[in-house]
Amino acid sequence: MKKIIAIAFLLLLAIGGWFGYRYYQTYKANNVAQEGTFHIPTGAEYQQVLDSIRPFVKNFEHFKTVAEKRNLAQNIHPGKYKIVDNKSNSELVMMLKNGLQMDIPFRIGDFGDVYQMMGRVARKTEVDSLTFIKEFDNIAKNKGLNNAEDLKKYFFIDTYNFFWTVKPSEFFKRFEDQYNQFWNAERKAKAQQSGLTESQIYALASIVYKESGGKPDEQATIAGLYLNRYRKGMKLQSDPTVIYAINKEVNFTKPIKRVLYKHLTHPSPYNTYAECRDSTRPHLVV
Repeated sequence: MKKIIAIAFLLLLAIGGWFGYRYYQTYKANNVAQEGTFHIPTGAEYQQVLDSIRPFVKNFEHFKTVAEKRNLAQNIHPGKYKIVDNKSNSELVMMLKNGLQMDIPFRIGDFGDVYQMMGRVARKTEVDSLTFIKEFDNIAKNKGLNNAEDLKKYFFIDTYNFFWTVKPSEFFKRFEDQYNQFWNAERKAKAQQSGLTESQIYALASIVYKESGGKPDEQATIAGLYLNRYRKGMKLQSDPTVIYAINKEVNFTKPIKRVLYKHLTHPSPYNTYAECRDSTRPHLVV
């Protein structure tokens, strides 16, 4: 009798071990075949999700089992997802089920115009550049501005993180909030004391940044020189404004990089060598 009990116990132990091992392999063991990223577009079907992740897992059937047990089909979130090594099926499914997509760095650098910038941004998002342009134009018009180019002052040079699924309105809201935080009561008071509008200060800052090559230690001196010219009613005579005026007219497709004598008389409200629209007070419009 004792022998039978012992055999039965060993059988139960073996069966339990087999089920435990199978559960571990299905739910807990590393199932990543290769690291990488993939996209789940808005409106994707469950099969699209499975097809997208298939190349990244060792045992696809095990992943599918866990996905079905955890109701992944009812919890699909669009996004760009990153697969890293040593992740189990449970971890992979929870990442997708909770929409834990990766951050993508967006560098807002020294761009020509807002439309050029949006083209670069759109390449990192689910939204195409035409949609970005249309929505930015609408945002500008709702603010009483002409078009998206008039939103340029909102975009500070820096690196920002967004999701692949970011909408144009969400993208702009991030910069608008930052702009409003920058223009606090103290800075608005200083602007008023300077006699310049916020837009003129932005324009001057753009000129100074270009003239200095982005070197902070030179910017205060350069800004002082231009402010003196402005307050004396002189033309600013800034090479970067000439470059901007000419390049803008060709949508920055064939940009010039240095100013020749013939460029100085190029007619444009952005050219601070040419006659200003208001001869008594030069405009800062870059």
